[in-house]
Amino acid sequence: MSPDGGDLPLKGSAGEEYDDPMEARAMAWMSRAKQGDPAAFDELIRALRGRAFRLAQSWVGSRDDALELAQEAFLKTYRARDTYREGEPFLPWFHRILRNTCYSFLRGAKRLRPRSLSAPRPGGEDEGDWEIADADGPAPEEGADAEERSAAFWNGFRRLSARDREILALRHFQELSYAQIARQLAIPEGTVMSRLFHARARLRTALEGRFGDEFGSPSPKEARR
Repeated sequence: MSPDGGDLPLKGSAGEEYDDPMEARAMAWMSRAKQGDPAAFDELIRALRGRAFRLAQSWVGSRDDALELAQEAFLKTYRARDTYREGEPFLPWFHRILRNTCYSFLRGAKRLRPRSLSAPRPGGEDEGDWEIADADGPAPEEGADAEERSAAFWNGFRRLSARDREILALRHFQELSYAQIARQLAIPEGTVMSRLFHARARLRTALEGRFGDEFGSPSPKEARR
């Protein structure tokens, strides 16, 4: 059901339907915000702030920095509301704003450096990859009972590149489907599968077998990519 009470999914400017409830709601809220309804943007923030924080934290590590950067990304989004094209998917647009905000922060802290194989691939679906030098500080909190396990995981996770962190965060932290990830990153589902396969393999190596196959048994489709 749409935010306005309809039973049909929202449609984009080209007539395509969006069956992802969050995308449909986000598009409607952003359209209303563009038309001058600040309460609609407040609803958008409430719905997406958890997602934005978790993704920002996967890149920058620090909980406080992630909170500030997520807030900054929402502020940039609101200021740019007049440039949002109504009927276009909102989540990929916001994802780019959040990513660029986090990358700018990491560059300013001299923590972001390009990888040797970071050139975009033909077709333009990749935007390059980056190594992140993590600042000293505690791992994100997971609860006292899981402190040792959490520290081991985040120490391994921090050894991954920015693109590996992104795809794993979308799949495992936000629990998005392949189709949802593909729409959010504006890439084919096959590319999502390929990225996940290789990111999981690198994460298993970084974790040195401490978590078994928890983050890694690829599906047959992923293994063939």
